[in-house]
Amino acid sequence: MSDAIATPNALDPEAGFTHAPSIGQAANDLRAAAGEKAREIVSSATEQAAVLKDRTVETAHHLREAATEKASQLKTVATEKAEAFKSAASEKAHQLRAAASEQWQDGREKARELHITTEDYIRQHPTKCVLGALGVGFLVGLIVRR
Repeated sequence: MSDAIATPNALDPEAGFTHAPSIGQAANDLRAAAGEKAREIVSSATEQAAVLKDRTVETAHHLREAATEKASQLKTVATEKAEAFKSAASEKAHQLRAAASEQWQDGREKARELHITTEDYIRQHPTKCVLGALGVGFLVGLIVRR
């Protein structure tokens, strides 16, 4: 087979081969063809990388917009919930304040009634009260001495 390539009759003149190329020329032609093919591949890879970069930038921009929108929605919902909690807490505090005020007024009224009842009892039984107070004072004195 190498004999057929080396002989000029084996080369097709219609394909542009009129004589047998030298090995150096064939190697240079192969190098040039390989270099051209490498440049095509690099060019194609560069174009694909640029397209991928553009898609990535576009996707990142889209994701950033979506994240901003979601954050805004979350902030709105959180604000609404906070207002609802604040309103509920305010209402509950108002109810508790009203209940505490009622209890305070009831306690003051009962203390007033107890004061009046005690005062009436002391006026009706002065001797018992003075002797009772004297006995309690004596007991407290003994306890404090020890």
